[in-house]
Amino acid sequence: NILSIIGVEGVFLGDEFISVNKNDETNWEDIKHIVISLINDFYSDGKEFVIDKQIDEETKDLLEIEEKIIKILDQKIRPAVARDGGDIKFKEFKDGIVKVQLQGSCSGCPSSTMTLKQGVQNLLCHYLPEVKEVVAV
Repeated sequence: NILSIIGVEGVFLGDEFISVNKNDETNWEDIKHIVISLINDFYSDGKEFVIDKQIDEETKDLLEIEEKIIKILDQKIRPAVARDGGDIKFKEFKDGIVKVQLQGSCSGCPSSTMTLKQGVQNLLCHYLPEVKEVVAV
């Protein structure tokens, strides 16, 4: 189990990637071989992990603006974030503020604030004038 490795704080499974997060005190060189070995063993044993696409975002009772936000996130932002081993999920829209959750390598990344403000916020504000700000929760 990757989470049993000392220093590993999280594992995020995407459609086509696995992102492993470690604490600041742990050196990648000290753990990368065991992480890779565990991943290879998992797949060589014929195991698979399943991502339930039905649990992505709650789609019940969404406002039209929320549906538009999710569509932009899904089509324009999530693919780019996934290439870096992360994900971004819509949580809420209220009073012009979009709340999102950053996952995988994006969670705790020093560049995530800049990406959130200069990338995600600028894009959403451009397409949807109702959006004034984007914050991570």
